[in-house]
Amino acid sequence: MDIAKILEYALEREYEGKRFFWENANRLQNAAAAGAFRAIAEEEQKHIDFLAAQIAALNAGVSAEYPDLPPTQFFAERAESEQIELVVNEAMVSDLPVLRMAYLIERDFAEFYAHMAAHAQGEAQNVLEMLAHWEAGHERLFKRLHDQAFEQYAEMPWGG
Repeated sequence: MDIAKILEYALEREYEGKRFFWENANRLQNAAAAGAFRAIAEEEQKHIDFLAAQIAALNAGVSAEYPDLPPTQFFAERAESEQIELVVNEAMVSDLPVLRMAYLIERDFAEFYAHMAAHAQGEAQNVLEMLAHWEAGHERLFKRLHDQAFEQYAEMPWGG
């Protein structure tokens, strides 16, 4: 297993994720959901910085330090404290596809990191497991937001 190639691939995916969240934050109709997307884009930048540091340390033959990133539950707790879920349910019908894509992106990230961690050893395994854990937290948040918005949509009368 070439950990450098795995980290470089992961770095490119994180850039794509950040771009998706940032661009769609500006397209979402719901301000609270747009704020959540911007927050995730900022977190993806932290993942980018983290992966870049890991790659640089690997290339230099030294051990990289772990950044001070928010715990996995940070975004779920923030969503609850700001009552994002209530607001999201009120105006999310046209945003459902974007929420679904956000969930799938985060699920894909979590699965990729978990799969790679299962094939890695030592510090590389720890790094990949940590990334999988962070992305799984994002996955759960967007799954919950999507499912709640979809449930609201499904109960609407025909024609909106």
